[in-house]
Amino acid sequence: MEDNKKSYFGEIGSAMKTLAVGMKTTLVEYFTPKSTEQYPENRKTTLHISARHRGRLVFTRDENENYKCVGCTLCEKACPNDSIKILTEMVEDPETGKKKRKLVDYQYDLGDCMFCELCVNACNFGAIHFTNDFENAVFDREKLVLHLDKEVYKGGSLPNLIDGGAPMEIGKFNTKTK
Repeated sequence: MEDNKKSYFGEIGSAMKTLAVGMKTTLVEYFTPKSTEQYPENRKTTLHISARHRGRLVFTRDENENYKCVGCTLCEKACPNDSIKILTEMVEDPETGKKKRKLVDYQYDLGDCMFCELCVNACNFGAIHFTNDFENAVFDREKLVLHLDKEVYKGGSLPNLIDGGAPMEIGKFNTKTK
């Protein structure tokens, strides 16, 4: 009978200790500063997106909006799931008479991309990079197939998105709207 009482009260003591450890963990987590994004309410005011977030692939362009891609197909070969399809043709330069590869179409399937950045690492010319534009939802999958040589990316759908949006403030709730 004594052993039953010891084990009964020992179990109660063990349960209380376990409960106290759980409550301590909960209280510590409750009072730890956090940053919460209230998307989409704050999408134009206080939304912060890391500048290194990989949202979509775009061509790097100069001040005249010319791209650097030479159609070498290294990015296409590096892509593990064939998200990139490059079509080139050989064109003769009228001045020198030498044949040169010319980019005809650079097709990027955003729906198949797994954002591994192997294509960017493979590019020797710095012709492509990922932006942090994350709002890419569409109703038709065909709209996710982008022709990067034909589009000129002017920035995301949100203000200052390329720069990371609103400044990140740890410990404050980003809940302001408009």
